[in-house]
Amino acid sequence: MFTSLFSAFASLAEHLAGLLEPVFHGASTAAAIVLFTALVRLAVHPLSRQAARGQKAQAKLRPQMAALREKHGKDSKALQKAVMELHAAEKVSPLAGCLPSLLQMPAFFLLYHLFSSPQIGGKANGLLDHTLFAAPLGGNWTEALAHGGAFGARGIVYLALFAVVAAVATFNYRRMKRQMAATPVVAPAGQDAVPGMAAMSKFMPLLSFATLFTVGVVPLAAALYVVTSTTWSAVERAFLYKDMLPAPAALATAA
Repeated sequence: MFTSLFSAFASLAEHLAGLLEPVFHGASTAAAIVLFTALVRLAVHPLSRQAARGQKAQAKLRPQMAALREKHGKDSKALQKAVMELHAAEKVSPLAGCLPSLLQMPAFFLLYHLFSSPQIGGKANGLLDHTLFAAPLGGNWTEALAHGGAFGARGIVYLALFAVVAAVATFNYRRMKRQMAATPVVAPAGQDAVPGMAAMSKFMPLLSFATLFTVGVVPLAAALYVVTSTTWSAVERAFLYKDMLPAPAALATAA
């Protein structure tokens, strides 16, 4: 079953690359991966919009959540039950924001397997010979360093991807810091809102930079998926959550 799935996916990748070849020439397979990623993200966009509505609804529930924590104190079971009842009454799902990410994982793993397997369906995997400029789509950063170093023909491709990821991660970092400053979690006096939340709040804005590591270790084809999807996410979230962010001047005044 899985062999048939991978074979079908390989045929799809080759077909898309063939359609794009007149425009992108030798980089047509890489362009096909970017197009495939965009189509996947477009397909899950309705869920992203739903997740945004859910997170905005949860933000509006923060005063009620703080009141429940004040009421139930250290009785974690009673607090959990009250929170679940509140979510059910307001028709808010705390897991809504996870769905878009979860539904993208199969596409990523298909690409990862496709460009890391020497054979597909009992035949040599011809996709491994395709390149983005000089960098093989089945290769990775370590191999690029071994063939010309960081500034070699292959290494330059990865440096460009790292630059894009770093720019997107910086954008996400600044945006998340603004959002967290605008919607702080209110806790009862002398208590943490959620155990470990303070440490998590400091760590979460840095998660975007972990993509740099992912891009360096996975096959280049999968790295293209990650970079394209990450960039899409940054633009999408900036659009969907723009009304949750105060103007920078307002934050400066509040500080």
